[in-house]
Amino acid sequence: MIQKKKRQLPLIATIFFLCTIFYNERRFQQIHQNENQRPNDDRNKPLQSPPEILDRYSVCNSTIKYNGKLDLNTRLVQSDEQEDTNDVCDVFSGRWVFDNVSFPLYNESDCPYMSDQLACHKHGRPDLMYQNWRWQPHGCDLERWNATKMWNKLRGKRLMFVGDSLNRGQWISMLCLLESVIPADKKSITPNAPLTIFRAKEYNATIEFQWAPLIVESNSDDPVNHRLDERIIRSDSVLRHASEWDHVDILVFNSYLWWRQGPVKLLWSNERNGVCEEAKSLNAMELAMKEWAKWIESNVDPLKKKVFFVTMSPTHLWSREWEPGTEGNCYNEKVPIVDEGYWGSGSDLVRMRMVGNIVNKLKSKVSVINITQMSEYRKDGHPSIYRKFWESRSSEQLANPASYSDCIHWCLPGVPDVWNQLLFHFL
Repeated sequence: MIQKKKRQLPLIATIFFLCTIFYNERRFQQIHQNENQRPNDDRNKPLQSPPEILDRYSVCNSTIKYNGKLDLNTRLVQSDEQEDTNDVCDVFSGRWVFDNVSFPLYNESDCPYMSDQLACHKHGRPDLMYQNWRWQPHGCDLERWNATKMWNKLRGKRLMFVGDSLNRGQWISMLCLLESVIPADKKSITPNAPLTIFRAKEYNATIEFQWAPLIVESNSDDPVNHRLDERIIRSDSVLRHASEWDHVDILVFNSYLWWRQGPVKLLWSNERNGVCEEAKSLNAMELAMKEWAKWIESNVDPLKKKVFFVTMSPTHLWSREWEPGTEGNCYNEKVPIVDEGYWGSGSDLVRMRMVGNIVNKLKSKVSVINITQMSEYRKDGHPSIYRKFWESRSSEQLANPASYSDCIHWCLPGVPDVWNQLLFHFL
């Protein structure tokens, strides 16, 4: 009898052990569920997941009309240094002077970071006068460019350009202006990416470019694959891009060109059903700029971080605007416009007033670099046909070069170098 009870003990112990495991597993599941459960009064509310990241595959499930309004009653303001100050020279008002002694500030072929989109001489432009124009403000002079002095201003700092291909052109210009004084073994650059970084080791400084063509999050945020028929933005969110802005010492923003290409779809961050609102580009740009301004207001201490907004870069698509009776564009133009005060349709004054209204409210937190008027004169400064084109040209286009001329971007060396001289001036 005693021996029988001894044989049963291992069986009882095994059953008890298995029951204990089962019980504990149930308890662990209950504890885990309780930890993830909302308070009792929230149990009937739907769980809020973060919005999907927009990319080039994003679509709107349906679209309704946007009914917002604009406030366009404020004039365009300039940087704080120029605003309402009579005893300081207005460096944005002046004329272009031919100077083949001091300009260009670098040679196209010597800059290892030159873009094929901007290297006009390399791609066959026969004239070089576009490289020799110096901006001369009325009543004063811009300080002559000094690469070493600029590096000393940037020592220990991050300088970031944020925007589209026009801002990327200004970033490339800055690299070409500065890189030659840095030894080859003390400089490096990351591959093309949403954030591309040039590093100068001996100055512990970086010059960066962030691809953000619409400032806010959009389905065009891929720096390579962004040519889309439908543009979708989260006009209430800069978080994707702003995550890189926090620790930057000098920010240079630009946003204009991509807002002139038709309606924009708005997909709000709290929208869960994929319903978009279709807005006119001006309305959408205003929403995006206001969201940008909110970030500036909340995150920028002007004693610690400098923020610049570069005004719109004009296009030269219609030669009849500067030479009545003609039907061309910037193709074959070799000299600037000399009519001071000239404005063409490539500069949108309504858009400028809207941007001015928003920037004005930021006061000392943002300085405006007003490149628009000075760039209006430079009908000769665009690549036209002298750049790399990734699409092949038809025989009809080749017979009419003006039909495929790039009158939007700028040759380097050229106009963007002067934009950077202005940045040098204000730093």
